[in-house]
Amino acid sequence: MDSGKGRDIWVKDLDRDSASRLSFLPGINLSPVWTPDGKNIVFLSENPAAPGLYVIRADGAGEAKRLAASRPLPYSFSPDGKRLTISQTGNGGGNDLFTLPVEADSGPGGAGVRLGKAELFLGTPFEEFAAVFSPDGRWLAYTSEESGTYEVYVRPFSVPEGVPGGGAGGRWQVSTGGGLWPVWSRDGRELLFLGSDGRVMAVGYTAQGDTFLARKPRGWTEARVRLGGGVINYDVAPDGKRLAAIVVDEEAGKLPTSLTFLLNFGDELRRKAPVK
Repeated sequence: MDSGKGRDIWVKDLDRDSASRLSFLPGINLSPVWTPDGKNIVFLSENPAAPGLYVIRADGAGEAKRLAASRPLPYSFSPDGKRLTISQTGNGGGNDLFTLPVEADSGPGGAGVRLGKAELFLGTPFEEFAAVFSPDGRWLAYTSEESGTYEVYVRPFSVPEGVPGGGAGGRWQVSTGGGLWPVWSRDGRELLFLGSDGRVMAVGYTAQGDTFLARKPRGWTEARVRLGGGVINYDVAPDGKRLAAIVVDEEAGKLPTSLTFLLNFGDELRRKAPVK
């Protein structure tokens, strides 16, 4: 959220309908990612004096603490909280996918979490970003331009073993005709992504052994999520019934100014495309 002097991380209490500012660092602060236990938020700060990855308690107690001087975009924690996905410059100057080992840091003055050295998961001559763990931790969905168009793919996840290229195993393209910013439903039944026009798409899937089987993508809402800024602008609630998004105001020339909650996500999806 823009505070007038930069861009900061805020948390909104949905029960009280109130928002609280968490970050007070100068410059642009973006790409917040919750730890699985909900206690901390990791984000990227472009603080001119000390840029890098920071962590702050989600309840607002204490100050943000820098975890790393590097400036990758963080995306997703593994369900067990032991890995964090990032994208940063890799092969040929493009963005590749890495994971960071994560350890708890609960000692006196600790930051809540401690990050290890980045380990390559997927390195190609193409742009890859927005890697997110599935609810069971077995899969990573991500965006790649390897086909010449941004599409969403899924690969099995395994802890890197130092093999150049990483990302061993199969690969499945989930989107068709363009796709960005994948998000998994918490019940493990659908993978969401944004179509090239910003509309939310959903794909049912099953896993058979080491094989990922995706169904045909289907639209869920006519509302369009705002694209741009290099960060994800929507997410699905843990109960699967609400979708929070920064949507495009269809009125020409008018920028979105608020967060929109699309309700009864699961019910509406099942009504439009019942699983057979």
